[in-house]
Amino acid sequence: MAVRELRYLGDPVLSTPADPVTRFDRRLQSLVDDLMDTVLLPGRAGLAAPQIGVGLRVFSYNIGGLHGYVVNPELVDLSDEIQEGPEGCLSVPDLWFPTKRAAEATVKGVDANNKPISVTGTKELARCLQHETDHLDGKLYLDRLEPEVRKDAMRQARNSEWFWRGEAG
Repeated sequence: MAVRELRYLGDPVLSTPADPVTRFDRRLQSLVDDLMDTVLLPGRAGLAAPQIGVGLRVFSYNIGGLHGYVVNPELVDLSDEIQEGPEGCLSVPDLWFPTKRAAEATVKGVDANNKPISVTGTKELARCLQHETDHLDGKLYLDRLEPEVRKDAMRQARNSEWFWRGEAG
């Protein structure tokens, strides 16, 4: 359908928990299509609806040739094993910080027709499933950083060109 414009750190939609999808209609299918088109651009691994300004619990992913989406996702299983590695975000461009995540994750939700689906991943897909679910809960990966690292990350973000400063800008 369309590649949508991204929202950036500072925009209130990114810190507001998304509402569950309750209507499975053409508008939802259009949102899913836009999320799928937008995440397929090079260098993108995942995209949550709030990142394009829509406060609904939907995300798309594109990891190693595997791409799809989940409506009303919930993390239902996280491994005890932890992975730590650099993490970035389309809403916090060009900033990468070491972030701890479960090494394996499972998300359950539904598709655009309200049929149950489940996605399980390891490594980058596990990181993506957790990262995108965080977006739907109104959290950014920066919220998971160690305090001193987070302080530095926020300083870098506030000094960036892309930081959202409100409508007046």
